[in-house]
Amino acid sequence: MIDIRLIRMEPELVKENMRKKFQHEKTGLVDEVLELDRQYRETKTRCDELRSQRNSISKGIGALMAKGLKEEAEKNKARVVEINNELEELAKLEEKLENEIRERMLLIPNIIDDSVPIGRDDSENVEIERHGEPRVPDFEIPYHIDIMERLNGIDLDSARKTSGNGFYYLRGDIARLHSAILTYARDFMIDRGFTYYIPPFMIRSEVVTGVMSFAEMENMMYKIEGEDLYLIGTSEHSMIGKFIDTIIDEEQLPQALTSYSPCFRKEVGAHGIEERGVYRIHQFEKQEMVVVCKPEESMEWFRKMYQITVDFFRTLDIPVRVIECCSGDLADLKVKSVDVEAWSPRQQKYFEVGSCSNLGDAQARRLRIRVRSKEKGNYHPHTLNNTVVAPPRMLIAFLENNLNEDGSVRIPEPLRMYMGGKELIK
Repeated sequence: MIDIRLIRMEPELVKENMRKKFQHEKTGLVDEVLELDRQYRETKTRCDELRSQRNSISKGIGALMAKGLKEEAEKNKARVVEINNELEELAKLEEKLENEIRERMLLIPNIIDDSVPIGRDDSENVEIERHGEPRVPDFEIPYHIDIMERLNGIDLDSARKTSGNGFYYLRGDIARLHSAILTYARDFMIDRGFTYYIPPFMIRSEVVTGVMSFAEMENMMYKIEGEDLYLIGTSEHSMIGKFIDTIIDEEQLPQALTSYSPCFRKEVGAHGIEERGVYRIHQFEKQEMVVVCKPEESMEWFRKMYQITVDFFRTLDIPVRVIECCSGDLADLKVKSVDVEAWSPRQQKYFEVGSCSNLGDAQARRLRIRVRSKEKGNYHPHTLNNTVVAPPRMLIAFLENNLNEDGSVRIPEPLRMYMGGKELIK
């Protein structure tokens, strides 16, 4: 949610930002907010005037009674009752206007950074970096499910019976590899100074609407029937949510956190759920990183965070590239975002394995997170999030890039201590 003062002072800038995101249908929201805000401020001013009148009249009633001017005192009492009745009605109107303004403000996209490329959708995203040499072996690489099944590492049929499409059983060395990658990711982040968390896996609706847009919420979140709780789609939701309604001393910034969680997603939309595969599924696990920092430091943290993901994948001999998301591909809360994509030797192309986003002060403003500063006064911090690793999607890249011709899978050095010293899965 942007600062309403920006709409008051530069409404055309806000509209132009919508046009850059190809959300022309939203520009009318700016005018609606301006009109509602005018009514809200007029109502608030009238309330202040009435309270001042009431206080002045109330103070004089006692003096009038002391002078024996009972009739005049009674008139003033009646006037106080009238003022109270009007204030009660105005308070309802004030609350109604405030809610209507907030509803519209939540739909207005964040102001994107000037460096974001302009484009309609993900087909116009821009490659900015490559790391590692993409390799295509001289033998055929099977589909990732076939690799796992040949290693007796996955059972999709049983999962369909228990849970339906979009679920899986991992077993044996593949299940162990899955856990090893997450444990390695945890230690990788701790070594870089991040504080490790295991957060709640369910959050209240107030937190959900604070960390994401309505469109994302509708397409992602599972609601717990009969309760004000949602299953998290990523631990970023819980980790940013933990700061709701808090004031952080500026000396405590930056807060660099890394968290493990299962993730649950409806995956509503064009892509849908794979019937035979683990790229797009309803349930998976992830190691995430979250940073809360001063506004002037957020772009430096943004670059540092996605570089950590690049470094992590390179330690496992997986080539990656970094793709900058264009304006039309940015979710409404994001100021700037990149996707980290891993090389697929089987498909001979890259595919997304993580996303790093700078959300400016949008989440902090929605969740009422502030920073206490002696020099600058209270202000909203910037929040950022990034995927460290999200198996089993990452397993696809790992298995394809470490597959040997005989069907065995090489275990890179950093993972061997988590795999009981194994150098191969076969």
